[in-house]
Amino acid sequence: MSSTRQEYNMTEHSRRGKGRANRLAMRQGGAGAGPSAAIWPGIAGGNYRPFDQSEIERIHETVLQILETVGLRNATESCMKTVIKAGGWINDEGRLLLPVKLVEKSLALAGRNFKLHSLNPEHDIDPSQTRIHLGTSGAAVSVVDSETREIRPSTLSDLYNMAKLANALPNIHMFQRTCVACDVEDPREMDLNTVFACVAGTSKHVGTSFVSASHMSDGIEMMHMIAGGEAAWRERPFMCVSTCFIVPPLTFAQEALGVIECAARTGTPLKLVSAGQAGATSPAPLAGAIALQTAEVVAGLVYVNLLNPGHPALFGALPFVSDLRTGSMSGGSAEQGLLMAGCAQMAQYYGIPCAVSAGMTDSKLPDFQAGYEKGCTELLSALAGANLIYEAAGMYGSLLACSLESFVLDNDLIGGILRATRGIEVTDETLSLEVIRDVCLNGPGHFLGHSQTLGRMQSDYFYP
Repeated sequence: MSSTRQEYNMTEHSRRGKGRANRLAMRQGGAGAGPSAAIWPGIAGGNYRPFDQSEIERIHETVLQILETVGLRNATESCMKTVIKAGGWINDEGRLLLPVKLVEKSLALAGRNFKLHSLNPEHDIDPSQTRIHLGTSGAAVSVVDSETREIRPSTLSDLYNMAKLANALPNIHMFQRTCVACDVEDPREMDLNTVFACVAGTSKHVGTSFVSASHMSDGIEMMHMIAGGEAAWRERPFMCVSTCFIVPPLTFAQEALGVIECAARTGTPLKLVSAGQAGATSPAPLAGAIALQTAEVVAGLVYVNLLNPGHPALFGALPFVSDLRTGSMSGGSAEQGLLMAGCAQMAQYYGIPCAVSAGMTDSKLPDFQAGYEKGCTELLSALAGANLIYEAAGMYGSLLACSLESFVLDNDLIGGILRATRGIEVTDETLSLEVIRDVCLNGPGHFLGHSQTLGRMQSDYFYP
Protein backbone atom coordinates (compact mmCIF):
# COMPACT_ATOMS: atom_id res chain seq x y z
CA MET A 1 0.00 0.00 0.00
CA SER A 2 1.35 3.46 -0.94
CA SER A 3 2.14 5.98 1.76
CA THR A 4 -0.50 8.34 0.30
CA ARG A 5 -3.20 5.63 0.49
CA GLN A 6 -2.11 4.68 3.99
CA GLU A 7 -2.20 8.33 5.10
CA TYR A 8 -5.69 8.73 3.60
CA ASN A 9 -7.00 5.66 5.46
CA MET A 10 -5.59 6.91 8.75
CA THR A 11 -7.12 10.35 8.19
CA GLU A 12 -10.50 8.86 7.25
CA HIS A 13 -10.43 6.54 10.28
CA SER A 14 -9.59 9.49 12.53
CA ARG A 15 -12.41 11.56 11.04
CA ARG A 16 -14.94 8.79 11.54
CA GLY A 17 -13.74 8.20 15.07
CA LYS A 18 -14.12 11.87 15.93
CA GLY A 19 -17.56 11.88 14.33
CA ARG A 20 -18.70 9.02 16.55
CA ALA A 21 -17.16 10.69 19.58
CA ASN A 22 -18.96 13.91 18.73
CA ARG A 23 -22.28 12.10 18.34
CA LEU A 24 -21.83 10.37 21.69
CA ALA A 25 -20.97 13.70 23.29
CA MET A 26 -24.08 15.27 21.79
CA ARG A 27 -26.23 12.41 23.06
CA GLN A 28 -24.77 12.71 26.52
CA GLY A 29 -25.24 16.46 26.58
CA GLY A 30 -28.70 16.31 25.09
CA ALA A 31 -29.96 13.96 27.80
CA GLY A 32 -29.80 16.87 30.22
CA ALA A 33 -30.77 15.81 33.72
CA GLY A 34 -32.25 12.57 32.43
CA PRO A 35 -30.80 9.12 33.14
CA SER A 36 -28.09 7.63 30.96
CA ALA A 37 -30.25 4.63 29.99
CA ALA A 38 -33.93 3.91 29.45
CA ILE A 39 -34.05 0.95 31.85
CA TRP A 40 -32.09 -0.34 34.82
CA PRO A 41 -32.47 -2.84 37.69
CA GLY A 42 -34.59 -1.52 40.52
CA ILE A 43 -36.93 0.74 38.58
CA ALA A 44 -39.74 1.79 40.93
CA GLY A 45 -43.18 0.31 40.36
CA GLY A 46 -46.21 0.58 42.63
CA ASN A 47 -48.56 2.70 40.54
CA TYR A 48 -50.97 -0.22 40.09
CA ARG A 49 -52.77 -1.03 43.34
CA PRO A 50 -55.63 -3.55 43.13
CA PHE A 51 -56.72 -2.85 46.75
CA ASP A 52 -57.65 0.37 48.50
CA GLN A 53 -56.45 0.93 52.07
CA SER A 54 -59.63 -0.35 53.72
CA GLU A 55 -59.45 -3.58 51.72
CA ILE A 56 -55.83 -4.15 52.71
CA GLU A 57 -56.74 -3.70 56.36
CA ARG A 58 -59.63 -6.17 56.03
CA ILE A 59 -57.27 -8.75 54.55
CA HIS A 60 -54.79 -8.10 57.38
CA GLU A 61 -57.50 -8.59 60.02
CA THR A 62 -58.46 -11.87 58.34
CA VAL A 63 -54.81 -12.94 58.42
CA LEU A 64 -54.65 -12.29 62.17
CA GLN A 65 -57.86 -14.26 62.76
CA ILE A 66 -56.60 -17.20 60.69
CA LEU A 67 -53.38 -17.41 62.70
CA GLU A 68 -55.04 -16.99 66.12
CA THR A 69 -58.20 -19.07 65.67
CA VAL A 70 -57.37 -21.66 62.99
CA GLY A 71 -53.61 -22.04 63.36
CA LEU A 72 -51.25 -24.48 61.68
CA ARG A 73 -50.72 -28.19 62.07
CA ASN A 74 -47.71 -30.50 61.76
CA ALA A 75 -45.23 -28.22 63.55
CA THR A 76 -41.96 -29.81 64.64
CA GLU A 77 -41.00 -30.08 68.31
CA SER A 78 -38.43 -27.32 67.96
CA CYS A 79 -40.93 -25.04 66.23
CA MET A 80 -43.60 -25.63 68.88
CA LYS A 81 -41.18 -24.99 71.76
CA THR A 82 -39.93 -21.77 70.20
CA VAL A 83 -43.40 -20.39 69.45
CA ILE A 84 -44.98 -21.48 72.75
CA LYS A 85 -42.13 -19.85 74.68
CA ALA A 86 -42.92 -16.60 72.83
CA GLY A 87 -46.65 -16.73 73.65
CA GLY A 88 -48.22 -19.16 71.18
CA TRP A 89 -50.13 -22.27 72.20
CA ILE A 90 -51.41 -25.65 71.00
CA ASN A 91 -55.18 -26.14 70.89
CA ASP A 92 -57.12 -29.35 71.50
CA GLU A 93 -56.78 -30.33 67.83
CA GLY A 94 -52.99 -30.08 68.04
CA ARG A 95 -52.80 -26.93 65.93
CA LEU A 96 -50.24 -24.23 66.67
CA LEU A 97 -51.98 -20.89 67.28
CA LEU A 98 -50.28 -17.51 66.98
CA PRO A 99 -51.81 -14.67 69.03
CA VAL A 100 -52.14 -11.21 67.56
CA LYS A 101 -49.54 -9.68 69.88
CA LEU A 102 -46.93 -12.27 68.86
CA VAL A 103 -47.64 -11.74 65.16
CA GLU A 104 -47.45 -7.96 65.42
CA LYS A 105 -44.25 -8.07 67.47
CA SER A 106 -42.61 -10.44 64.99
CA LEU A 107 -43.64 -8.33 62.00
CA ALA A 108 -42.14 -5.27 63.68
CA LEU A 109 -38.83 -7.13 64.00
CA ALA A 110 -38.79 -8.44 60.42
CA GLY A 111 -35.88 -7.56 58.14
CA ARG A 112 -36.62 -4.74 55.74
CA ASN A 113 -33.54 -2.84 54.59
CA PHE A 114 -31.37 -5.70 53.40
CA LYS A 115 -29.64 -6.33 50.11
CA LEU A 116 -29.36 -9.52 48.11
CA HIS A 117 -25.68 -9.70 47.33
CA SER A 118 -23.92 -11.13 44.29
CA LEU A 119 -20.46 -12.48 43.61
CA ASN A 120 -20.01 -9.34 41.52
CA PRO A 121 -21.10 -6.35 43.65
CA GLU A 122 -22.27 -4.57 40.49
CA HIS A 123 -25.19 -7.02 40.43
CA ASP A 124 -26.28 -6.51 44.05
CA ILE A 125 -30.05 -6.16 44.44
CA ASP A 126 -31.84 -3.62 46.63
CA PRO A 127 -35.38 -5.03 47.12
CA SER A 128 -36.65 -2.18 49.28
CA GLN A 129 -39.78 -0.07 48.74
CA THR A 130 -41.23 -0.77 45.27
CA ARG A 131 -37.99 -1.38 43.37
CA ILE A 132 -38.50 -4.20 40.88
CA HIS A 133 -36.12 -6.88 39.63
CA LEU A 134 -36.90 -9.78 37.30
CA GLY A 135 -35.21 -13.14 37.10
CA THR A 136 -35.53 -16.86 36.73
CA SER A 137 -36.86 -19.85 38.64
CA GLY A 138 -39.10 -22.80 37.95
CA ALA A 139 -37.33 -26.14 38.49
CA ALA A 140 -38.49 -27.56 35.15
CA VAL A 141 -37.91 -31.25 34.52
CA SER A 142 -37.68 -30.91 30.74
CA VAL A 143 -35.73 -28.77 28.29
CA VAL A 144 -36.09 -28.04 24.58
CA ASP A 145 -32.78 -29.16 23.11
CA SER A 146 -31.27 -26.30 21.11
CA GLU A 147 -29.75 -28.60 18.50
CA THR A 148 -32.28 -31.41 18.04
CA ARG A 149 -35.40 -29.30 18.86
CA GLU A 150 -36.66 -32.24 20.91
CA ILE A 151 -37.99 -32.13 24.46
CA ARG A 152 -35.85 -34.22 26.79
CA PRO A 153 -35.13 -34.49 30.54
CA SER A 154 -33.08 -31.56 31.82
CA THR A 155 -29.52 -32.10 33.01
CA LEU A 156 -26.93 -30.45 35.23
CA SER A 157 -25.17 -29.21 32.09
CA ASP A 158 -28.39 -27.50 30.98
CA LEU A 159 -28.62 -25.69 34.30
CA TYR A 160 -25.02 -24.50 34.06
CA ASN A 161 -25.52 -23.28 30.48
CA MET A 162 -28.66 -21.39 31.49
CA ALA A 163 -26.80 -19.73 34.35
CA LYS A 164 -24.07 -18.63 31.94
CA LEU A 165 -26.62 -17.28 29.48
CA ALA A 166 -28.53 -15.41 32.19
CA ASN A 167 -25.25 -13.87 33.30
CA ALA A 168 -24.84 -12.34 29.83
CA LEU A 169 -28.40 -11.00 29.52
CA PRO A 170 -28.68 -7.53 31.08
CA ASN A 171 -32.39 -7.58 31.89
CA ILE A 172 -32.25 -10.81 33.89
CA HIS A 173 -31.23 -9.51 37.30
CA MET A 174 -30.88 -12.73 39.30
CA PHE A 175 -30.70 -16.45 38.64
CA GLN A 176 -32.65 -19.06 40.58
CA ARG A 177 -32.55 -22.68 39.52
CA THR A 178 -34.49 -23.05 36.27
CA CYS A 179 -34.33 -26.81 35.78
CA VAL A 180 -33.75 -30.00 37.73
CA ALA A 181 -30.55 -31.97 37.21
CA CYS A 182 -32.40 -35.16 36.30
CA ASP A 183 -29.11 -36.91 35.49
CA VAL A 184 -28.02 -36.69 39.16
CA GLU A 185 -30.04 -39.30 41.03
CA ASP A 186 -28.78 -38.94 44.61
CA PRO A 187 -30.74 -36.10 46.34
CA ARG A 188 -27.73 -34.77 48.26
CA GLU A 189 -25.48 -34.79 45.20
CA MET A 190 -28.23 -33.11 43.20
CA ASP A 191 -28.67 -30.33 45.79
CA LEU A 192 -24.95 -29.61 46.03
CA ASN A 193 -24.27 -29.81 42.31
CA THR A 194 -27.28 -27.61 41.61
CA VAL A 195 -26.05 -24.74 43.75
CA PHE A 196 -22.51 -25.12 42.44
CA ALA A 197 -23.71 -25.01 38.81
CA CYS A 198 -25.64 -21.81 39.54
CA VAL A 199 -22.74 -20.06 41.28
CA ALA A 200 -20.21 -21.27 38.69
CA GLY A 201 -22.35 -19.99 35.83
CA THR A 202 -23.22 -16.49 36.99
CA SER A 203 -21.87 -13.67 39.11
CA LYS A 204 -25.41 -12.42 39.73
CA HIS A 205 -27.42 -13.23 42.85
CA VAL A 206 -28.45 -16.89 42.82
CA GLY A 207 -31.27 -18.86 44.36
CA THR A 208 -31.83 -22.53 45.00
CA SER A 209 -33.60 -24.91 47.36
CA PHE A 210 -32.57 -27.88 49.47
CA VAL A 211 -34.33 -31.14 50.23
CA SER A 212 -33.22 -31.09 53.86
CA ALA A 213 -31.35 -29.01 56.44
CA SER A 214 -28.39 -31.40 56.33
CA HIS A 215 -28.00 -30.83 52.59
CA MET A 216 -28.23 -27.11 53.18
CA SER A 217 -25.51 -27.22 55.84
CA ASP A 218 -23.19 -28.89 53.35
CA GLY A 219 -24.16 -26.34 50.71
CA ILE A 220 -23.44 -23.41 53.02
CA GLU A 221 -20.03 -24.90 53.80
CA MET A 222 -19.35 -24.83 50.06
CA MET A 223 -20.48 -21.20 49.94
CA HIS A 224 -17.97 -20.38 52.70
CA MET A 225 -15.20 -21.77 50.49
CA ILE A 226 -16.34 -19.72 47.50
CA ALA A 227 -16.82 -16.53 49.54
CA GLY A 228 -13.44 -16.79 51.25
CA GLY A 229 -14.58 -17.93 54.67
CA GLU A 230 -17.61 -17.88 56.94
CA ALA A 231 -17.16 -14.23 57.91
CA ALA A 232 -17.06 -13.16 54.27
CA TRP A 233 -20.19 -15.20 53.58
CA ARG A 234 -22.10 -13.67 56.47
CA GLU A 235 -21.13 -10.19 55.32
CA ARG A 236 -22.18 -10.76 51.69
CA PRO A 237 -24.32 -13.90 51.27
CA PHE A 238 -24.82 -14.23 47.51
CA MET A 239 -27.39 -17.04 47.59
CA CYS A 240 -31.03 -17.02 48.71
CA VAL A 241 -32.68 -20.30 49.71
CA SER A 242 -36.26 -20.78 48.61
CA THR A 243 -38.26 -22.93 51.01
CA CYS A 244 -41.83 -24.12 50.51
CA PHE A 245 -42.32 -24.52 54.25
CA ILE A 246 -46.10 -24.75 53.95
CA VAL A 247 -48.26 -27.47 52.42
CA PRO A 248 -51.47 -25.47 51.94
CA PRO A 249 -53.80 -25.15 53.62
CA LEU A 250 -52.04 -24.28 56.90
CA THR A 251 -49.81 -27.33 57.25
CA PHE A 252 -46.10 -27.10 57.99
CA ALA A 253 -43.63 -29.06 55.86
CA GLN A 254 -41.39 -30.36 58.63
CA GLU A 255 -38.18 -30.77 56.63
CA ALA A 256 -38.55 -27.20 55.36
CA LEU A 257 -38.82 -25.91 58.93
CA GLY A 258 -35.35 -27.39 59.40
CA VAL A 259 -34.18 -25.36 56.38
CA ILE A 260 -35.52 -22.18 58.03
CA GLU A 261 -33.61 -23.04 61.20
CA CYS A 262 -30.41 -23.64 59.20
CA ALA A 263 -30.83 -20.31 57.42
CA ALA A 264 -31.28 -18.49 60.72
CA ARG A 265 -28.08 -20.08 62.07
CA THR A 266 -25.97 -19.38 59.00
CA GLY A 267 -27.18 -15.91 57.99
CA THR A 268 -28.58 -17.17 54.69
CA PRO A 269 -31.36 -15.11 53.06
CA LEU A 270 -34.69 -16.90 52.69
CA LYS A 271 -37.60 -16.82 50.31
CA LEU A 272 -40.54 -17.94 52.44
CA VAL A 273 -42.95 -19.56 49.99
CA SER A 274 -46.56 -20.57 50.29
CA ALA A 275 -47.97 -21.61 46.93
CA GLY A 276 -51.57 -22.74 47.12
CA GLN A 277 -53.83 -23.47 44.17
CA ALA A 278 -56.88 -21.21 44.21
CA GLY A 279 -59.98 -23.38 44.41
CA ALA A 280 -58.00 -26.46 45.43
CA THR A 281 -55.57 -25.83 48.31
CA SER A 282 -56.64 -22.23 48.88
CA PRO A 283 -60.04 -20.52 48.54
CA ALA A 284 -61.44 -19.93 45.07
CA PRO A 285 -62.16 -16.21 45.64
CA LEU A 286 -59.00 -14.26 44.89
CA ALA A 287 -59.22 -12.23 48.12
CA GLY A 288 -59.48 -15.43 50.17
CA ALA A 289 -56.51 -16.99 48.38
CA ILE A 290 -54.41 -13.90 49.13
CA ALA A 291 -55.53 -13.86 52.77
CA LEU A 292 -54.62 -17.52 53.30
CA GLN A 293 -51.25 -17.37 51.57
CA THR A 294 -50.43 -14.15 53.40
CA ALA A 295 -51.27 -15.78 56.74
CA GLU A 296 -49.05 -18.75 55.93
CA VAL A 297 -46.08 -16.56 54.98
CA VAL A 298 -46.60 -14.41 58.08
CA ALA A 299 -46.40 -17.60 60.16
CA GLY A 300 -42.99 -18.25 58.60
CA LEU A 301 -41.92 -14.69 59.35
CA VAL A 302 -42.95 -15.16 62.99
CA TYR A 303 -40.82 -18.28 63.28
CA VAL A 304 -37.68 -17.01 61.57
CA ASN A 305 -37.75 -13.76 63.54
CA LEU A 306 -38.08 -15.67 66.80
CA LEU A 307 -34.95 -17.57 65.77
CA ASN A 308 -33.04 -14.56 64.43
CA PRO A 309 -34.72 -11.14 64.70
CA GLY A 310 -34.35 -9.09 61.52
CA HIS A 311 -33.35 -12.08 59.40
CA PRO A 312 -33.39 -11.29 55.64
CA ALA A 313 -36.51 -13.06 54.40
CA LEU A 314 -38.59 -12.41 51.29
CA PHE A 315 -42.37 -12.37 51.53
CA GLY A 316 -43.25 -15.20 49.12
CA ALA A 317 -47.04 -15.43 49.12
CA LEU A 318 -47.68 -17.15 45.78
CA PRO A 319 -51.28 -18.23 45.25
CA PHE A 320 -51.45 -19.98 41.88
CA VAL A 321 -54.45 -20.36 39.60
CA SER A 322 -56.09 -23.61 38.60
CA ASP A 323 -58.41 -24.13 35.66
CA LEU A 324 -61.36 -25.20 37.80
CA ARG A 325 -62.87 -27.09 34.86
CA THR A 326 -59.93 -29.47 34.57
CA GLY A 327 -57.73 -28.97 37.64
CA SER A 328 -54.71 -28.06 35.53
CA MET A 329 -52.45 -25.14 36.33
CA SER A 330 -53.24 -21.81 34.68
CA GLY A 331 -50.10 -19.82 35.38
CA GLY A 332 -50.55 -17.53 32.40
CA SER A 333 -54.04 -16.36 33.35
CA ALA A 334 -55.07 -12.79 34.03
CA GLU A 335 -56.03 -13.88 37.54
CA GLN A 336 -52.43 -14.95 38.14
CA GLY A 337 -51.26 -11.41 37.48
CA LEU A 338 -53.96 -10.01 39.76
CA LEU A 339 -53.00 -12.37 42.58
CA MET A 340 -49.32 -11.48 42.35
CA ALA A 341 -50.11 -7.77 42.32
CA GLY A 342 -52.34 -8.19 45.36
CA CYS A 343 -49.68 -10.13 47.26
CA ALA A 344 -47.10 -7.47 46.41
CA GLN A 345 -49.42 -4.86 47.87
CA MET A 346 -49.81 -6.87 51.08
CA ALA A 347 -46.03 -7.15 51.41
CA GLN A 348 -45.77 -3.38 50.96
CA TYR A 349 -48.36 -2.95 53.74
CA TYR A 350 -46.00 -4.84 56.04
CA GLY A 351 -42.94 -3.09 54.60
CA ILE A 352 -41.24 -6.39 53.79
CA PRO A 353 -39.48 -7.12 50.46
CA CYS A 354 -41.55 -9.53 48.41
CA ALA A 355 -41.11 -12.25 45.83
CA VAL A 356 -43.78 -13.18 43.28
CA SER A 357 -44.08 -15.54 40.33
CA ALA A 358 -44.98 -14.26 36.86
CA GLY A 359 -44.22 -15.33 33.31
CA MET A 360 -45.45 -18.88 33.94
CA THR A 361 -47.00 -19.39 30.54
CA ASP A 362 -48.99 -22.54 29.93
CA SER A 363 -47.94 -22.57 26.29
CA LYS A 364 -45.46 -25.22 25.24
CA LEU A 365 -43.91 -23.03 22.52
CA PRO A 366 -42.69 -19.41 22.18
CA ASP A 367 -45.91 -18.46 20.38
CA PHE A 368 -48.61 -15.80 20.67
CA GLN A 369 -50.06 -17.44 23.77
CA ALA A 370 -46.67 -17.46 25.48
CA GLY A 371 -46.08 -13.81 24.66
CA TYR A 372 -49.35 -12.44 25.96
CA GLU A 373 -49.37 -14.65 29.08
CA LYS A 374 -45.83 -13.68 30.02
CA GLY A 375 -46.39 -10.03 29.20
CA CYS A 376 -49.69 -9.70 31.06
CA THR A 377 -48.61 -11.38 34.30
CA GLU A 378 -45.16 -9.82 34.45
CA LEU A 379 -46.39 -6.31 33.69
CA LEU A 380 -49.11 -6.44 36.36
CA SER A 381 -46.55 -7.63 38.92
CA ALA A 382 -44.04 -4.97 37.91
CA LEU A 383 -46.56 -2.13 37.93
CA ALA A 384 -47.61 -3.25 41.41
CA GLY A 385 -44.01 -2.87 42.60
CA ALA A 386 -43.20 -6.53 43.30
CA ASN A 387 -39.55 -6.46 44.35
CA LEU A 388 -38.43 -9.78 42.87
CA ILE A 389 -40.37 -11.31 40.00
CA TYR A 390 -39.35 -14.93 39.57
CA GLU A 391 -40.11 -17.28 36.65
CA ALA A 392 -39.91 -14.21 34.39
CA ALA A 393 -37.54 -15.81 31.87
CA GLY A 394 -37.10 -19.16 30.25
CA MET A 395 -40.17 -21.14 31.28
CA TYR A 396 -42.89 -22.89 29.27
CA GLY A 397 -45.56 -25.56 29.77
CA SER A 398 -46.72 -24.46 33.24
CA LEU A 399 -43.13 -24.57 34.58
CA LEU A 400 -42.51 -28.09 33.25
CA ALA A 401 -40.08 -27.06 30.49
CA CYS A 402 -37.54 -24.37 29.62
CA SER A 403 -35.21 -23.48 26.77
CA LEU A 404 -32.12 -21.40 26.09
CA GLU A 405 -33.83 -19.52 23.26
CA SER A 406 -36.61 -18.36 25.55
CA PHE A 407 -34.07 -16.64 27.81
CA VAL A 408 -33.07 -14.40 24.91
CA LEU A 409 -36.67 -13.70 23.93
CA ASP A 410 -37.70 -12.96 27.50
CA ASN A 411 -34.72 -10.67 28.04
CA ASP A 412 -36.27 -8.32 25.45
CA LEU A 413 -39.74 -8.75 26.92
CA ILE A 414 -38.44 -7.81 30.37
CA GLY A 415 -36.77 -4.74 28.90
CA GLY A 416 -40.11 -3.54 27.59
CA ILE A 417 -41.77 -4.24 30.94
CA LEU A 418 -39.11 -2.26 32.77
CA ARG A 419 -39.62 0.68 30.41
CA ALA A 420 -43.39 0.59 30.78
CA THR A 421 -43.07 0.41 34.57
CA ARG A 422 -40.70 3.37 34.65
CA GLY A 423 -43.44 5.54 33.21
CA ILE A 424 -43.20 9.12 31.94
CA GLU A 425 -41.31 11.81 33.84
CA VAL A 426 -42.93 15.25 33.68
CA THR A 427 -40.44 18.07 34.35
CA ASP A 428 -39.66 21.46 32.85
CA GLU A 429 -36.95 19.75 30.85
CA THR A 430 -39.10 16.90 29.51
CA LEU A 431 -42.01 19.20 28.67
CA SER A 432 -39.52 20.74 26.22
CA LEU A 433 -41.01 24.21 25.89
CA GLU A 434 -37.65 25.87 25.13
CA VAL A 435 -36.75 23.14 22.65
CA ILE A 436 -40.10 23.61 20.87
CA ARG A 437 -39.44 27.35 20.65
CA ASP A 438 -35.92 26.77 19.36
CA VAL A 439 -37.01 24.32 16.65
CA CYS A 440 -40.12 26.18 15.51
CA LEU A 441 -38.87 29.77 15.69
CA ASN A 442 -35.16 29.54 15.00
CA GLY A 443 -34.54 26.03 13.72
CA PRO A 444 -35.30 23.66 10.85
CA GLY A 445 -38.87 22.85 11.87
CA HIS A 446 -38.12 19.31 13.02
CA PHE A 447 -36.46 17.68 16.01
CA LEU A 448 -34.37 15.02 14.25
CA GLY A 449 -30.98 16.63 14.68
CA HIS A 450 -31.59 18.42 17.94
CA SER A 451 -29.20 17.62 20.78
CA GLN A 452 -32.15 16.79 23.02
CA THR A 453 -33.35 14.15 20.55
CA LEU A 454 -29.89 12.63 20.35
CA GLY A 455 -29.60 12.57 24.12
CA ARG A 456 -33.06 11.29 24.86
CA MET A 457 -32.89 8.50 22.29
CA GLN A 458 -30.87 6.60 24.90
CA SER A 459 -32.46 7.79 28.11
CA ASP A 460 -36.14 7.66 27.10
CA TYR A 461 -36.41 4.77 24.65
CA PHE A 462 -35.79 1.04 24.99
CA TYR A 463 -34.67 -0.80 21.85
CA PRO A 464 -35.32 -4.58 21.81
